[in-house]
Amino acid sequence: MLRTHTCGELNLTNINQEVTLSGWVQRSRDLGGMTFVDIRDRYGLTQLVLNMETNAELCEQARKLGREYVISVTGMVAERSNKNLKMPTGEIEIIVDHIDILNEAKLPPFTIEDNTDGGDELRMKYRYLDLRRNPVRKNLELRHQLSMETRNYLNDLKFIEVETPYLIRSTPEGARDFVVPSRMNQGEFYALPQSPQQYKQLLMVAGYDRYFQIVRCFRDEDLRADRQPEFTQIDCEMAFITQEDILNTFEGLTKHLFKNIKGMEVKDFPRMSYADAMKYYGSDKPDIRFDMKFVELTDLVQNKGFKVFDDAELVVAINAKGCSEYTRKQLDELTDFVKKPQIGATGLIYARYNTDGTVKSSVDKFYSPEDLQKWAERTNAQPGDLILILAGKEEKTQKALNELRLEMGTRLGLRNPEIYAPLWVVDFPLLEWDEDTQRFYAKHHPFTSPKPEDIPMIDTNPKDVRANAYDLVINGVEVGGGSIRIFNKDLQKRMFSLLGFSDEEAQNQFGFLMNAFEFGAPPHGGIAFGFDRMCSLFGGSESIRDFIAFPKNNAGRDVMSDSPSAISNDQLKELALKVEIESK
Repeated sequence: MLRTHTCGELNLTNINQEVTLSGWVQRSRDLGGMTFVDIRDRYGLTQLVLNMETNAELCEQARKLGREYVISVTGMVAERSNKNLKMPTGEIEIIVDHIDILNEAKLPPFTIEDNTDGGDELRMKYRYLDLRRNPVRKNLELRHQLSMETRNYLNDLKFIEVETPYLIRSTPEGARDFVVPSRMNQGEFYALPQSPQQYKQLLMVAGYDRYFQIVRCFRDEDLRADRQPEFTQIDCEMAFITQEDILNTFEGLTKHLFKNIKGMEVKDFPRMSYADAMKYYGSDKPDIRFDMKFVELTDLVQNKGFKVFDDAELVVAINAKGCSEYTRKQLDELTDFVKKPQIGATGLIYARYNTDGTVKSSVDKFYSPEDLQKWAERTNAQPGDLILILAGKEEKTQKALNELRLEMGTRLGLRNPEIYAPLWVVDFPLLEWDEDTQRFYAKHHPFTSPKPEDIPMIDTNPKDVRANAYDLVINGVEVGGGSIRIFNKDLQKRMFSLLGFSDEEAQNQFGFLMNAFEFGAPPHGGIAFGFDRMCSLFGGSESIRDFIAFPKNNAGRDVMSDSPSAISNDQLKELALKVEIESK
């Protein structure tokens, strides 16, 4: 090998040993009679020393080394006189007696330092250089540790890892599929899987009662900081279980990861119904690190002559503790915030509970002091607090107040990234109604089982049927979700009918799964964790791109390899595609 040690392992115990190190030149410093070179590899950094008096020729060679040159050096380990205790190798240095230049390098377009001068697009274009930086390396090491600890935990519980196909049949539910033309079956297409959902259910039918896979999935959807066209899931399924078994097993996995990756003990996760999550937080993924729950005021404020409240389907408030002294400028900022298009509120009403005990609002002319005191009592406000109120259509108002609540939590320093507050959100609606298409869609997917006690309502009152579904939420981020599955063919057929599938369409799309159920399907259910999201949560970042080796940008492009790209007319003809590429 071209090295006896890595650049991160040598210390005082190695004094007077001859060693060979290989790596990249981080920097060099010419001090006249002495030259110092820092050599770097994945494991760390080691200082090299060359003396003009003892070896002038070697010293001259070292002075010609450029940043990121790949070199191999041999020398003696010595104790440093000026120790750097901030780095593992900071107590030693190498007195070099031989240098091999393995490869020269161009000057990088940005500095390979923890705090680089490269912007996002530049670093993504030269991602192989960005990967050399310590923060990126540590992110990928964290990802590796999470995957290994996940495998260890599930293996100990007798889960078996099974790979499922990447070339599958396209299904109409969910996000858009990426499609792949088949050369051997011209005019027909594969889809890349959005999840291994149907295959993992088939594994339950096959008798593999505990399955998992850390699996690549694909969705052709608009991108955000927490989305990529290709992403990774911890995908799991279990047979002969109840919902409680799933929650306990994967709460255990999450606690295992916190303990072994973060060194943290996490308490038992609370449970919250979807209905309560929407009522008190306006979100199915509430951040419960801080309180500030929603309080409905509709019955208190209507029929007083204030049209905004009188016409509203919902009037709802939050109590911002200690904020009664907010200036008009600060209140205007909050008003502008809720009126942003992505939030969609038409305005903001507020009431100050002053320290002198009086309550003053922005709509005083419509409400008496007694009315305002009732607002304070309902919201549990105390002198010094600020009541913030939104009104309008129920769902839209809840979502807008959720954004305002999170904004206030951030402004008040209540969203500490080093504090973790997990919870399970349960009892989701089975279905959601779409006004444009005038039909129901599955809230999760078509294979989710309804709550047994709600099955009689499927035909008479489908919108109120609850699902045996659950999401794991940590700090306002949906980390994972799953459900108990339908394993009865007749109930699955009723579900397809409710979703607007004819018997022929259901058989055409999902026949292989339905047919499998006829050969003895056990009760089963599962969950999938967003592995990239889990990595970013543990790493304290809002972007999953920081934890993916070669991510796409917000336009879904890999700017390093310049993909997606056009293909030749010959390839198109071979695939029987009639798209022609115009010559430029």
